[in-house]
Amino acid sequence: MGNELVVRKSSLPAAQKVCRAAQYVRMSTERQQYSIQNQAAVIAAYAHAHNLTLVRTYRDEGESGLLIKNRAGLIQLLEDVQAGEADFAHVLVYDVSRWGRFQDVDESAHYEFLCKRAGIRVAYCAEQFDNDGSMLASIVKNIKRVMAAEYSRELSAKVYAGQCRFARLGYKPCGKVGYGLVRELVDEKEQSKGALKKGERKYLATDHIRVRPGPPKEVAAVRWIFSRFLEVKCETVVAWELNKRKVPTRTGKPWTRVMVGAILRDESYIGNLVFNRRSWKLRQIRSYNPPEQWIRAENCLEPIIERAVFTRVSKFIQERRVDLTEDEMLVRLRRTLHKEGRLSISIIDRTPGLPCVATCQTHFGSMRNLYRLLGYTPKRNYEFLELRPLWSGQKVELAAGIGAAVRKAGCRTSTGGWTDSLRVNGTTCVSVRAARWTPGKEETHSPHWTIQCDAHVPAGWIAAIRLSEHNEAVLDYVLLPTDGRVKRTIRFSEAARERRSIVSFKTPDALVRAITRRLTKKNRASRAMPAPMSKLPKVAQPKAKNGPARH
Repeated sequence: MGNELVVRKSSLPAAQKVCRAAQYVRMSTERQQYSIQNQAAVIAAYAHAHNLTLVRTYRDEGESGLLIKNRAGLIQLLEDVQAGEADFAHVLVYDVSRWGRFQDVDESAHYEFLCKRAGIRVAYCAEQFDNDGSMLASIVKNIKRVMAAEYSRELSAKVYAGQCRFARLGYKPCGKVGYGLVRELVDEKEQSKGALKKGERKYLATDHIRVRPGPPKEVAAVRWIFSRFLEVKCETVVAWELNKRKVPTRTGKPWTRVMVGAILRDESYIGNLVFNRRSWKLRQIRSYNPPEQWIRAENCLEPIIERAVFTRVSKFIQERRVDLTEDEMLVRLRRTLHKEGRLSISIIDRTPGLPCVATCQTHFGSMRNLYRLLGYTPKRNYEFLELRPLWSGQKVELAAGIGAAVRKAGCRTSTGGWTDSLRVNGTTCVSVRAARWTPGKEETHSPHWTIQCDAHVPAGWIAAIRLSEHNEAVLDYVLLPTDGRVKRTIRFSEAARERRSIVSFKTPDALVRAITRRLTKKNRASRAMPAPMSKLPKVAQPKAKNGPARH
């Protein structure tokens, strides 16, 4: 290479930068009167009148001026200015409102000060004052910033009032619709103009949006979710069965208990439209509104679920969650103890009107402390509940290590809607559990270990952290296969472990390597197997004489 002169942006002479300018343009919506083209035309005229050359454009299209976090153009402009990479001495903006409608006017001034400190002047081309730092310019500019912020507040109040009015009429003002539902665009005569896809919205003021049932497969899935929940009373089980049936979600992600719970609580499926449950005014703070502020339009949609079924589901969910004082909790627990003659985790969780076990632990510290307050001495040892935080974090780390190693080996992983579990290639599940130490009932009996499993644990392997005496430390790690029909509780002693071929490992790395070898071996074997009969081409069969064949 020779000694050629290389011109860089940051090394331009100061005299050359004086005549160079960058423009910043912003448009909140596609229908806004301050379009990018209109702003650019005014800025170009201002640059021509002041003998400036536009060398760079920063733009934000479809972004509100309330916050800066989503305005990539303004963020890039400030980064270039602060890093000293700006090859211009002026920033031209259409007006004060295009710079931003920040609710705190000091924030708008701060961003302009960053440019001023770097020697770059900000000019508002369509304003009637010259931003030259004079007292008059400072006063007018600050008033303009206040007016820009107040405009957003007034517009927000007007839009909110309009949304509430249309919600009472049964229209969908904004937001997404639930699974199995679609948004339908209707005109002023309630004539359908077609369904709106994701990201689409109405453009005519006379048009409105209704909600109607969506694809038949999604509608059937919603009905199955409600009926299945009434049988199993558990969102997690429903999510796992949906993933097992390969029922797709709209996002392509696996079903989770949160998704199922949202469907079970949505009144849209019985024909009601509920609005204003949450607020996010001026994009400041998301808040949940009290029920008395909700706007409910009843029987304005075509129902998917029978009202009696929805009522049964809602009643169970409401009774399962109880907001009580600690004194009332103790009163109800004593009443249940007197009725049942004993207390246990299963009794507390299945009894309507009682707080769940997690709530009891939050309020009273531990189950042992709760039993002490009730004057109840259980036969079962609950020391493991107090020591759960010691090994719960290790379960998460072990599950993460297994997932990383399996993905590195070329396998696909997903959660499948289960906690501390990993589904590999959509077929095999690796569940991470803790094997708790339990002393023998008598002095002659040896201790054993207990693994608590979720209902319907899928086929695969259970990787368990085996705890030492009194569950105070980790003894080793065990790996045992499961065929999907295991009980809720697995118990084994040291002798039974050897007899049942439950492999133990001294370190978590050794366990991870063993699981990875088994999964990759199974993956290679499944690829080498011939296609099942269901995948082979079908051969035409002669029709039966006495009617169709029964399956």
